[in-house]
Amino acid sequence: MATASSQTPALELQNLEAWYGESHVLHGVDMVVQPGEVVTLLGRNGAGRTSTLRAIMGLTGARRGSVKINGVETIAMPTHRIAHLGLGYCPEERGIFSSLSCEENLLLPPVLKTGSAGMSVDEIYAMFPNLAERRHSQGTRLSGGEQQMLAVARILRTGAKLLLLDEISEGLAPVIVQALARMITMLRERGYTVVMVEQNFRFAAPLADRFYVMEHGRIVERFGASELEEKMPVLNNLLGV
Repeated sequence: MATASSQTPALELQNLEAWYGESHVLHGVDMVVQPGEVVTLLGRNGAGRTSTLRAIMGLTGARRGSVKINGVETIAMPTHRIAHLGLGYCPEERGIFSSLSCEENLLLPPVLKTGSAGMSVDEIYAMFPNLAERRHSQGTRLSGGEQQMLAVARILRTGAKLLLLDEISEGLAPVIVQALARMITMLRERGYTVVMVEQNFRFAAPLADRFYVMEHGRIVERFGASELEEKMPVLNNLLGV
C-alpha cells in the first residue's frame, strides 16, 4: 500500500464539476490517489461515480475545476491526450469488438508513449489463462467474464499505469469475480494504481486501500481500509450494504 508522502499523486481532483448538456452531474469532487493505491468509489446508482471516471477522461460535456494526472493539469485536454498520460479506462459496457478474435482485440490498442512498456501478450495470458484458451474465439463467443477480462487486459497492453475500472464485477459468476480480485492484487504488486467504481461491496472491501463514498454528485465520506469496520453503520445508511 502506498503511503501519503511528498510524492506527486497519481490522480488529484480539486473542485471537479461536470455536466451532460444542461444536467449538472458533479458538484465539487475532491479526491487524491497516491501511486500504487487501490481506491474504491462507492455509492448508489446515480450518485455520480461513473460520471467521475468519465470526467477524469474528458468524456462528459463541460467540466470545470482541476484534474491532475501525475501532477499534469488535464482539465483543458482532449481525451486522447489524457490517455497518453498513462490512463486506462475500462467502461461498464466493455467495448469488445465482436468481429475480432480475443487475440486481435488484445493487439488492437496502440502502445502509449508513457515511458512504461505495456504487458506482452504472453504476460497477459499468464495472468488470464482463460483468454489464452480462447485466443482464437470471436469476441461475441466469449462469456461475460471472459469479455471483462479482455477489456481490462487490453488496457494493460498499452502501458497505462493508472486504471479506471467501472463495475468490473457486475453480473459475473463468483469464480470470475475471484479471478478479477486476484488480478487487482497482482496489479497492485506490480505498482499499478487502480480507481474502481463498484456496487459489489464484498468484492471491493478486501482489495481497496481507501474508500470514497458519493451521493448526489459529491464526496460525502472518505476513509482508509483500517477504518472500514467502524464506518460500516455509515455505509449501511448510505449504501444499504
